Amino acid sequence: MELGVCVAAKIDDVDHIVLAEELGYASAWVADSHLIWSDPYATLAVAATRTDRIRLGTGVAVAGIRPEPVTAASIATINRLAPGRTFLGIGSGNTAMRIMGHPPLRIAELDRYLATLRPLLRGEEAELTWRDRTTRIRHVMPDAGFVDLDHEIPVHVSGFGPRSLGLAGAHGDGVVISGNVTPTAMARIWSAVEAGADAAGRTIDLRTFGAACLTTMVVLEPGEAPDSARSRSLCDAFAIATLHYAYDQWRNFGKAPTQPAVLEVWDDYVAEIEQIPEEIRHQHVHRGHNCWVVPEEERFVTRGLIEASCMVGTADELVDRLHELDEAGLDEVLLLPPLATRDEALRSVAESVLPRL
Repeated sequence: MELGVCVAAKIDDVDHIVLAEELGYASAWVADSHLIWSDPYATLAVAATRTDRIRLGTGVAVAGIRPEPVTAASIATINRLAPGRTFLGIGSGNTAMRIMGHPPLRIAELDRYLATLRPLLRGEEAELTWRDRTTRIRHVMPDAGFVDLDHEIPVHVSGFGPRSLGLAGAHGDGVVISGNVTPTAMARIWSAVEAGADAAGRTIDLRTFGAACLTTMVVLEPGEAPDSARSRSLCDAFAIATLHYAYDQWRNFGKAPTQPAVLEVWDDYVAEIEQIPEEIRHQHVHRGHNCWVVPEEERFVTRGLIEASCMVGTADELVDRLHELDEAGLDEVLLLPPLATRDEALRSVAESVLPRL
């Protein structure tokens, strides 16, 4: 089991990634959402020049906002700066697309995207359908020093439901999931990944196929409650993002929430957010996304929501939970604490948990 960090892209602030490397974290995943943060590839480029060992990549790149060759060239440029420690996390765009007022890519669209992207990352020819025309493309100067396609760039596909998890099996080197996952849930995830691989005629080895979970972690002090003021300060932004995602699923696809922790505050949260006019509501749902909690939403960060989305416990409890997840096949947990307390969160986990993994 390894621990990594996920960060909101901020071009003039990569000290958090430098600190993560110093503390022994294995990877830094730079998030992609163009209407709230800096460009992730520019941020990764700066991070690459200031680090030596930590793996660097997108966490996750949004397929729907860049054509396949643009994504391939962007991450291969980072690979030029950090050869052998660059990876690409990619998904359909649950936040970035919705902030524009559009749903994420459909499964069939993401499937086609990944089928074009993978050969390009190997320096091979691929078939691109763009602007109603299909052409054969490849990077025509891969050896001229502009990009690095010689060192492998692993692709980790973000998945929530069985079909998107299946795309990880069909196209990926790993899968990215989210939330306070359990060993039982991991069994369902692996089943969906293997089904996708089988449908694509692909054989994957689950012992080497990567599985990373995006969440955040709070090391509780003896007798401390999961919803103490200190604990909330270390995880509230990630917890409230769970509610944002549930609202988007309901608003865009009519999928009613089922998590008890979400249902506990659902009616009041919907009433709060629907005070915003429909035509601009998409600009408001993700305010503060994974950075902070806006004042009017603080009351929705309940103990139940924290425990449903974040890993919160004593050091012994967290280590036991990580060992159980390791046995279930999860090999990396990614921490995304709020901006104001992110260094404190990383130091706490690095001191109490990381040495025992």
